[in-house]
Amino acid sequence: MRKLGLAFFISAAALVPAHACLAHGDAAVALASLPAEARKTEQLIRKGGPFPYAKDGSVFGNRERQLPSQPRGFYREYTVKTPGSRDRGARRIVCGGRAAATPEACYYTADHYASFKRIVLDAPK
Repeated sequence: MRKLGLAFFISAAALVPAHACLAHGDAAVALASLPAEARKTEQLIRKGGPFPYAKDGSVFGNRERQLPSQPRGFYREYTVKTPGSRDRGARRIVCGGRAAATPEACYYTADHYASFKRIVLDAPK
């Protein structure tokens, strides 16, 4: 068994130990290690906006089935600006929960939904 150390998943409702999710195979990334644009997007999510793109906050259907299965409407997606990109780029944060501004979990993708890492407050050890 691998020792993971103590990290916490981003959640306004409750902080969850990182090992609780990592035990189920989820990859994790520390919020502090994300690009500055992703950290800014995460702050906007917590504030409830305003968001720079019209599609920010729209329902994410999880068609790729990369995230844990949830009812439609649970996940919402937000654009992470990509410097030099003329469009929205490939980077997103997808958050799930009952209330958009207080998500239960957020995930980062740098490759337009091909893979996700659950955002944690501290890096897992």
